[in-house]
Amino acid sequence: MTEKDQAKSQKHKRAMEKQKTKVDKRIAEASTERGVLILLTGNGKGKSSSAFGMVMRALGYGHKVGVVQFIKGAQLSGEEIYLKDLAAKQPGQVVFHQMGTGFTWDTQDREKDIAAAEATWAVVEPMLKDASYNLVVLDELTYMLAYKYLDEAQVLNALAERPVEQSVVVTGRGGAALQDLADTVSEVKEIKHAFKAGIKARKGVDY
Repeated sequence: MTEKDQAKSQKHKRAMEKQKTKVDKRIAEASTERGVLILLTGNGKGKSSSAFGMVMRALGYGHKVGVVQFIKGAQLSGEEIYLKDLAAKQPGQVVFHQMGTGFTWDTQDREKDIAAAEATWAVVEPMLKDASYNLVVLDELTYMLAYKYLDEAQVLNALAERPVEQSVVVTGRGGAALQDLADTVSEVKEIKHAFKAGIKARKGVDY
């Protein structure tokens, strides 16, 4: 190793030592033990995929998980196949429910959509009161608030009053009403999207 390489290595070591000190300090300061509310928003692809990554993580620890999908459900998806199969094999560990109406531009029926949203919320509310659920994913919930299909105050109150150890992940564009309540807010920004280039959605990637 040359003298120049040694100097680079020493500089890198000092920088990493400094970084480790900062990280260790933050870890030590994070002493509160409770569930979190995570909002995954933005116009980019990957919000639901990120949420399902957390589902896999929780299931890996044997946690009980509830997954409720608003809007989606008319088209078969990989997560539906997997979670329904898992629920059959391990009843009680995962509960999976879809509103099942598809996208609002498919139904074109506001009253029907409102009724479906309210019926689906009736599935969610018991989960948000049940401390046995370690993680609850509310996929595309933000649209139900934006379209005023659900009562915003009722939704926010249920999220705020959930069991202290329960974590909730909400996905969907917008979600301004949820941002103050959420502990973590991440925005997925679109840079490019294959669909806009005429590339068809891929099984196992897009659905």
